[in-house]
Amino acid sequence: MGADIRTLTSSERAWIDTRTYLRERRTTLDVAAAGMFSEAPRVADTPLLTRSQWIPTAPLLLEDITLEWCPEQVPPVLALASPMLPVRASGQPYETYAEAVGEIAAPVVFENRPTYRLLHADLACGAPVLRFGTGYYFDSINVGEAAAHEFTAEQLGHRGAGGVRAAIADPCDPGQRPINLAISSLTIRRDPGTGSRSFLLHWRDPRKVGHAGGLYQVVPVGIFQPSGYPDWNVANDFSLWRNMIREYAEELCGADEDHGSEEAPIDYAAWEFAARMEQARRDGALTAYCLGLGVDPLSFATDLLTAVVIEAPVFDDLFGTTVTSNAEGRVLELQPFTADQVHSIVSEHPMQAAGIAALRLAVAQLS
Repeated sequence: MGADIRTLTSSERAWIDTRTYLRERRTTLDVAAAGMFSEAPRVADTPLLTRSQWIPTAPLLLEDITLEWCPEQVPPVLALASPMLPVRASGQPYETYAEAVGEIAAPVVFENRPTYRLLHADLACGAPVLRFGTGYYFDSINVGEAAAHEFTAEQLGHRGAGGVRAAIADPCDPGQRPINLAISSLTIRRDPGTGSRSFLLHWRDPRKVGHAGGLYQVVPVGIFQPSGYPDWNVANDFSLWRNMIREYAEELCGADEDHGSEEAPIDYAAWEFAARMEQARRDGALTAYCLGLGVDPLSFATDLLTAVVIEAPVFDDLFGTTVTSNAEGRVLELQPFTADQVHSIVSEHPMQAAGIAALRLAVAQLS
């Protein structure tokens, strides 16, 4: 936490108690929150909300999705105030949810970096497209995490807690709220000799992350965003694949998040790891698929569900010394990628809805 618990006001302690309850019961709360959107389509029998045009009829090759950059179309961020924000000892309330997190419950990584804000998505048409403008990381904290906190408070008996949440009638509508897109990638190792497959899981340490701490998830996962603040990164990093490469380097190889892009754009061709990943993709030893897009009904976190199948020799060469811990949690050893094992994992472990959806879609469509 960002402050000693003994210095907090009763209001701040109550806020932390609700946030702790939210973290510890997130899976149950997800299911309950989904009940508020009974008419919305779901992804793979999970609480994850979606739209018909967000789920392709079959997995898409990542390179077949067109990205459009339209910053001039970005609607303003709504000034939504949550009634559940705590009050400081001075009597002054926190102005935003991100401000409260930053001062009294900050994870190790918590920075208002620029993002690519999702404006439109159609993955079910003949020419799949994702359209983006400019956003910031705290936009989704101030709306989505505040909405999750409000829902939790209501479950705990606090009336009138739904200020932000009540303002969002359809969390799948990019016009109603700022949407930061996370790319959730299921990594699958394929043995070319036997055809057997295995996959990786990640446990998100609540002390290190600002979202979904304590839950299991596919790996890697990262917000779709430029690698740094300078404007030159916006165009250079505007690629789903390049974003995924950076996350692979950080979450599975222990690489630093600082790629030097504050001084100059990343030279992906000269970066050895990125070049090896790209070469494997060109050679057909690595294939990246898009499975769909969904929204968490509790926090409104929005995930592009992807799966990356890597031939075992390439996987072992790239990740043979995969780290067991990283800046966001712990990487588990490879699990058999079978329908039975996927069912066992999602039944016995608290997982993000996006992770469950990615696993179920992939085991049904890529096996």
